[in-house]
Amino acid sequence: MPTISKVLIANRGEIALRVILACKEMGLKTVAVHSEADRDALHVRYADHDVCIGPAASRQSYLNISSIIAAAEITGADAIHPGYGFLAENAHFAEIAGECGMTFIGPTPESIRLMGNKAVARDTARKAGVPILPGSDGPVRTFEEARDIAQTIGFPVILKASAGGGGRGMRICNDESSLQSAFDTARNEAERAFGSADVYLEKYLEHPRHIEIQVFGDTQGRVVHLGERECSIQRRHQKLIEESPSPVLTKELRQAMGDAAIKLCKAVDYVNAGTIEFLFQDGEFYFMEMNTRIQVEHPVTEEVTGIDLVKEQIRVASGQPLSVPHGDFFLRGHAMEFRINAEDPVTFAPNPGKIREFHVPGGPGVRVDTAAYRDYVIPPHYDSLIAKLVIRGKDRLEVLARARRALEQFIIEGVKTSIPLDRAIVNNERFIRGDFSTRFMEEFEWGRTVD
Repeated sequence: MPTISKVLIANRGEIALRVILACKEMGLKTVAVHSEADRDALHVRYADHDVCIGPAASRQSYLNISSIIAAAEITGADAIHPGYGFLAENAHFAEIAGECGMTFIGPTPESIRLMGNKAVARDTARKAGVPILPGSDGPVRTFEEARDIAQTIGFPVILKASAGGGGRGMRICNDESSLQSAFDTARNEAERAFGSADVYLEKYLEHPRHIEIQVFGDTQGRVVHLGERECSIQRRHQKLIEESPSPVLTKELRQAMGDAAIKLCKAVDYVNAGTIEFLFQDGEFYFMEMNTRIQVEHPVTEEVTGIDLVKEQIRVASGQPLSVPHGDFFLRGHAMEFRINAEDPVTFAPNPGKIREFHVPGGPGVRVDTAAYRDYVIPPHYDSLIAKLVIRGKDRLEVLARARRALEQFIIEGVKTSIPLDRAIVNNERFIRGDFSTRFMEEFEWGRTVD
């Protein structure tokens, strides 16, 4: 079994700092890699060693596999944690790390390849007996093929990039007249974003909820699920607020979704942390995709299970069995995560710059994961996430009360943030009732000006 003593974190920002802190608790040495733009980042300051791997541009730094591997070799790192984003779901990166004698803290390259292609993952789920939406058996190559499938299953339909996510290469079509241009646009966008023009087609649900199941597998063949996260509050397929448990899932539905997720994981011999994402509407759930990595919203699951998922990742990568107890699984209380982004809360335009004032909330049930600080300059080159505000309470009502208090306490000056939007959402009657779908933000009107 591999012995891990020094971990290189192939990422930046709060997730890099999160992994470093977990490693410190486990007595492991850490290596931070950083671009020229991130010289003053907190993850660089807290790591035992740091290596500059290139200019600000991601392709020349955080996506530069040879530079990252070289940094691991010169610092003597024997393991690599990819975090999320960047190279986290790059099978080639995981393969190269293994070939260079380093432990990749994540799933196998084979699992990443199999589940990373959305069309292949959909077919794998179908063969494993996991419910999927009606649609194509794989990528659709021509407009005529897409049209024939759409006519068979009925409009509306959605085109999705086989090789990617995040809303890119994705188009909704309400009728045949819109399908032609959408097909060409989706393919072109997919080619530019992911290097593959392949798209697949499936039935479009008009008011679904987005619910994902946290899964974990070890090298001994055991796979567990750790409950769900409700991720329906999103804009342009980017999540804004996540919570657990979902306001709509019964114990029976949770069990059914968890069983389906485990079935799919076992079908691909899945090891380490992952997430099976489902769409849920009218009491039925359907497989959407799998994320073969730790999620941005993993703290939500940590708060309702008491399990440190990052430490668990490292243990499993070391060959140890899952520490999750056998037997019935119970969620404890309720938790919710708010992504605090450096962006205009009305237009959602990124707003990088220098933070002049930074005060995080505290008190019972409040957790803030961040790598920001006063006078920190948010670079324009990367994701706009500043912090994750995580609230825990005995039930959803207590979480909402604590969230209102914490969002009022959270002070960030110098850049615009999403905090005013979060405040408006937690006071919205539909959100308070738990009566929402992935269309919530399209229907949510809270004014065009912000205090």
